[in-house]
Amino acid sequence: MNQIFKPEKINLKDHPEISERIIQNKIAEDPSILGLGDLILKDKERMQPRAGRLDLLFQDSETRRFEVEIQLGRSDESHIIRTIEYWDIERRRYPQYDHCAVIIAEDITSRFLNVISLFNGFIPIVAIQMNAFKFGDDIALIFTKILDEMPLGLVDEDEEKDVQQIVTTREYWIKKGFEETLPLADKFLELINEIEGNCQLKYTKINVRFIKEGQIIRYVRLRLRKRDHIVVVLIAQKTEEIDALIENNDFDDMGYTPKGTRYRIRISEEDLATKRESLKELLLAIQKIYNEES
Repeated sequence: MNQIFKPEKINLKDHPEISERIIQNKIAEDPSILGLGDLILKDKERMQPRAGRLDLLFQDSETRRFEVEIQLGRSDESHIIRTIEYWDIERRRYPQYDHCAVIIAEDITSRFLNVISLFNGFIPIVAIQMNAFKFGDDIALIFTKILDEMPLGLVDEDEEKDVQQIVTTREYWIKKGFEETLPLADKFLELINEIEGNCQLKYTKINVRFIKEGQIIRYVRLRLRKRDHIVVVLIAQKTEEIDALIENNDFDDMGYTPKGTRYRIRISEEDLATKRESLKELLLAIQKIYNEES
């Protein structure tokens, strides 16, 4: 029978063999342990003009960048200031991305959590508490998000500029472990072709687009997921008609992003089979609104 026991919690700051660099490298090797989604490592120890080095820079599949600062032990004023400063430098240097500051520490006190929360909504900040537990000779790291960001949205025009520069292939997504949901993109392409005709899939490192005669179909794109669904992103101003179509057809609504004028819905293989005509009706409505706005 398996034993149930309480693991020994340890303080990494006082550990004789564990350093901040070791933790940094472990996160860089497997950023999924942070619970921030499917992240791509962009840089480590990134030089900042007259401001030191940013611990880690990640990008996710939605053209969002995360400026990550790690501190062993208790978070303090300098940790918060440094994180915000690096976030500000990166967002000014690369405004085509949406940026989020990430603070990681073993101990984020309620006092500092209150201070950090004051910035949230103006500066997107995520606070993550890092706990370490000893199991024999091994150490387990557990990262818990204790303050989530207030999302500020995406700017469609900036993303369009970036998409052109990071075109990739289907094999890229297969190697990243998305082979189970790529067929959903193929089936969604069939649906798009019923509306547009003669479209093909265009793969980038952040999403899957549709092109027709070399031109991008701009009102719809896909974000791949490793599980049993894809995310369909629809670009249009929010209207009662679209809201009703999503609600009445019981689509898995992920919410509307006003700044990026985006509807987001989760679509499964079952949805593509049983809600095909409803999806087509929704796409035609989005197409009409987008064309009227363009």
